[in-house]
Amino acid sequence: MTQNVYIYIFIMAAVTYAIRVLPLTLIRKPIENQFIQSFLYYVPYVTLAVMTFPAIIHATQSPISGAIALIIGILVAWFGFDLFKVAITCCATVFIIEMFL
Repeated sequence: MTQNVYIYIFIMAAVTYAIRVLPLTLIRKPIENQFIQSFLYYVPYVTLAVMTFPAIIHATQSPISGAIALIIGILVAWFGFDLFKVAITCCATVFIIEMFL
């Protein structure tokens, strides 16, 4: 059993190391392809969205209140309100909806 744990740790370390080192060693010159540049530009935003959106829906007692708060938050942000007002609006939305459900 303990031998398997060491194998798992070694594999995880090798994969993490490879992900960080291979781009540094394989890509020597600046990337000129516009598609690859735009793809790499949006990777952090997509990663953050993939981790955040399911958490928004599942952090509440009811997925319906989380989904409605997400929609309300998107609308409030769309109209130019700052992050604090969006967060307060989403929290109030979840609070009100879960009071009635």
